[in-house]
Amino acid sequence: MSNTPHELAEEFPEHVAKMHEMKQSDAHFAKLFDAYHDANRAIHRAETDVEPTDDFHMEEMRKERLKLKDEIYGMLAG
Repeated sequence: MSNTPHELAEEFPEHVAKMHEMKQSDAHFAKLFDAYHDANRAIHRAETDVEPTDDFHMEEMRKERLKLKDEIYGMLAG
């Protein structure tokens, strides 16, 4: 288990400028970006026992974060 936050700028360093630009110009991208950030923060808080959760909920949160990350990457790469 990793307690390192998965920030999008660290996940996709080659797309930092494009992410910033798309947050300003694409409302759907901005919504996905914010949802990823919220999910990532919740996972990090659970992993560090700030807000503990059970394994099932942790797995569901991680699946949601991965789904958001995949969609964000698709928009960045497309």
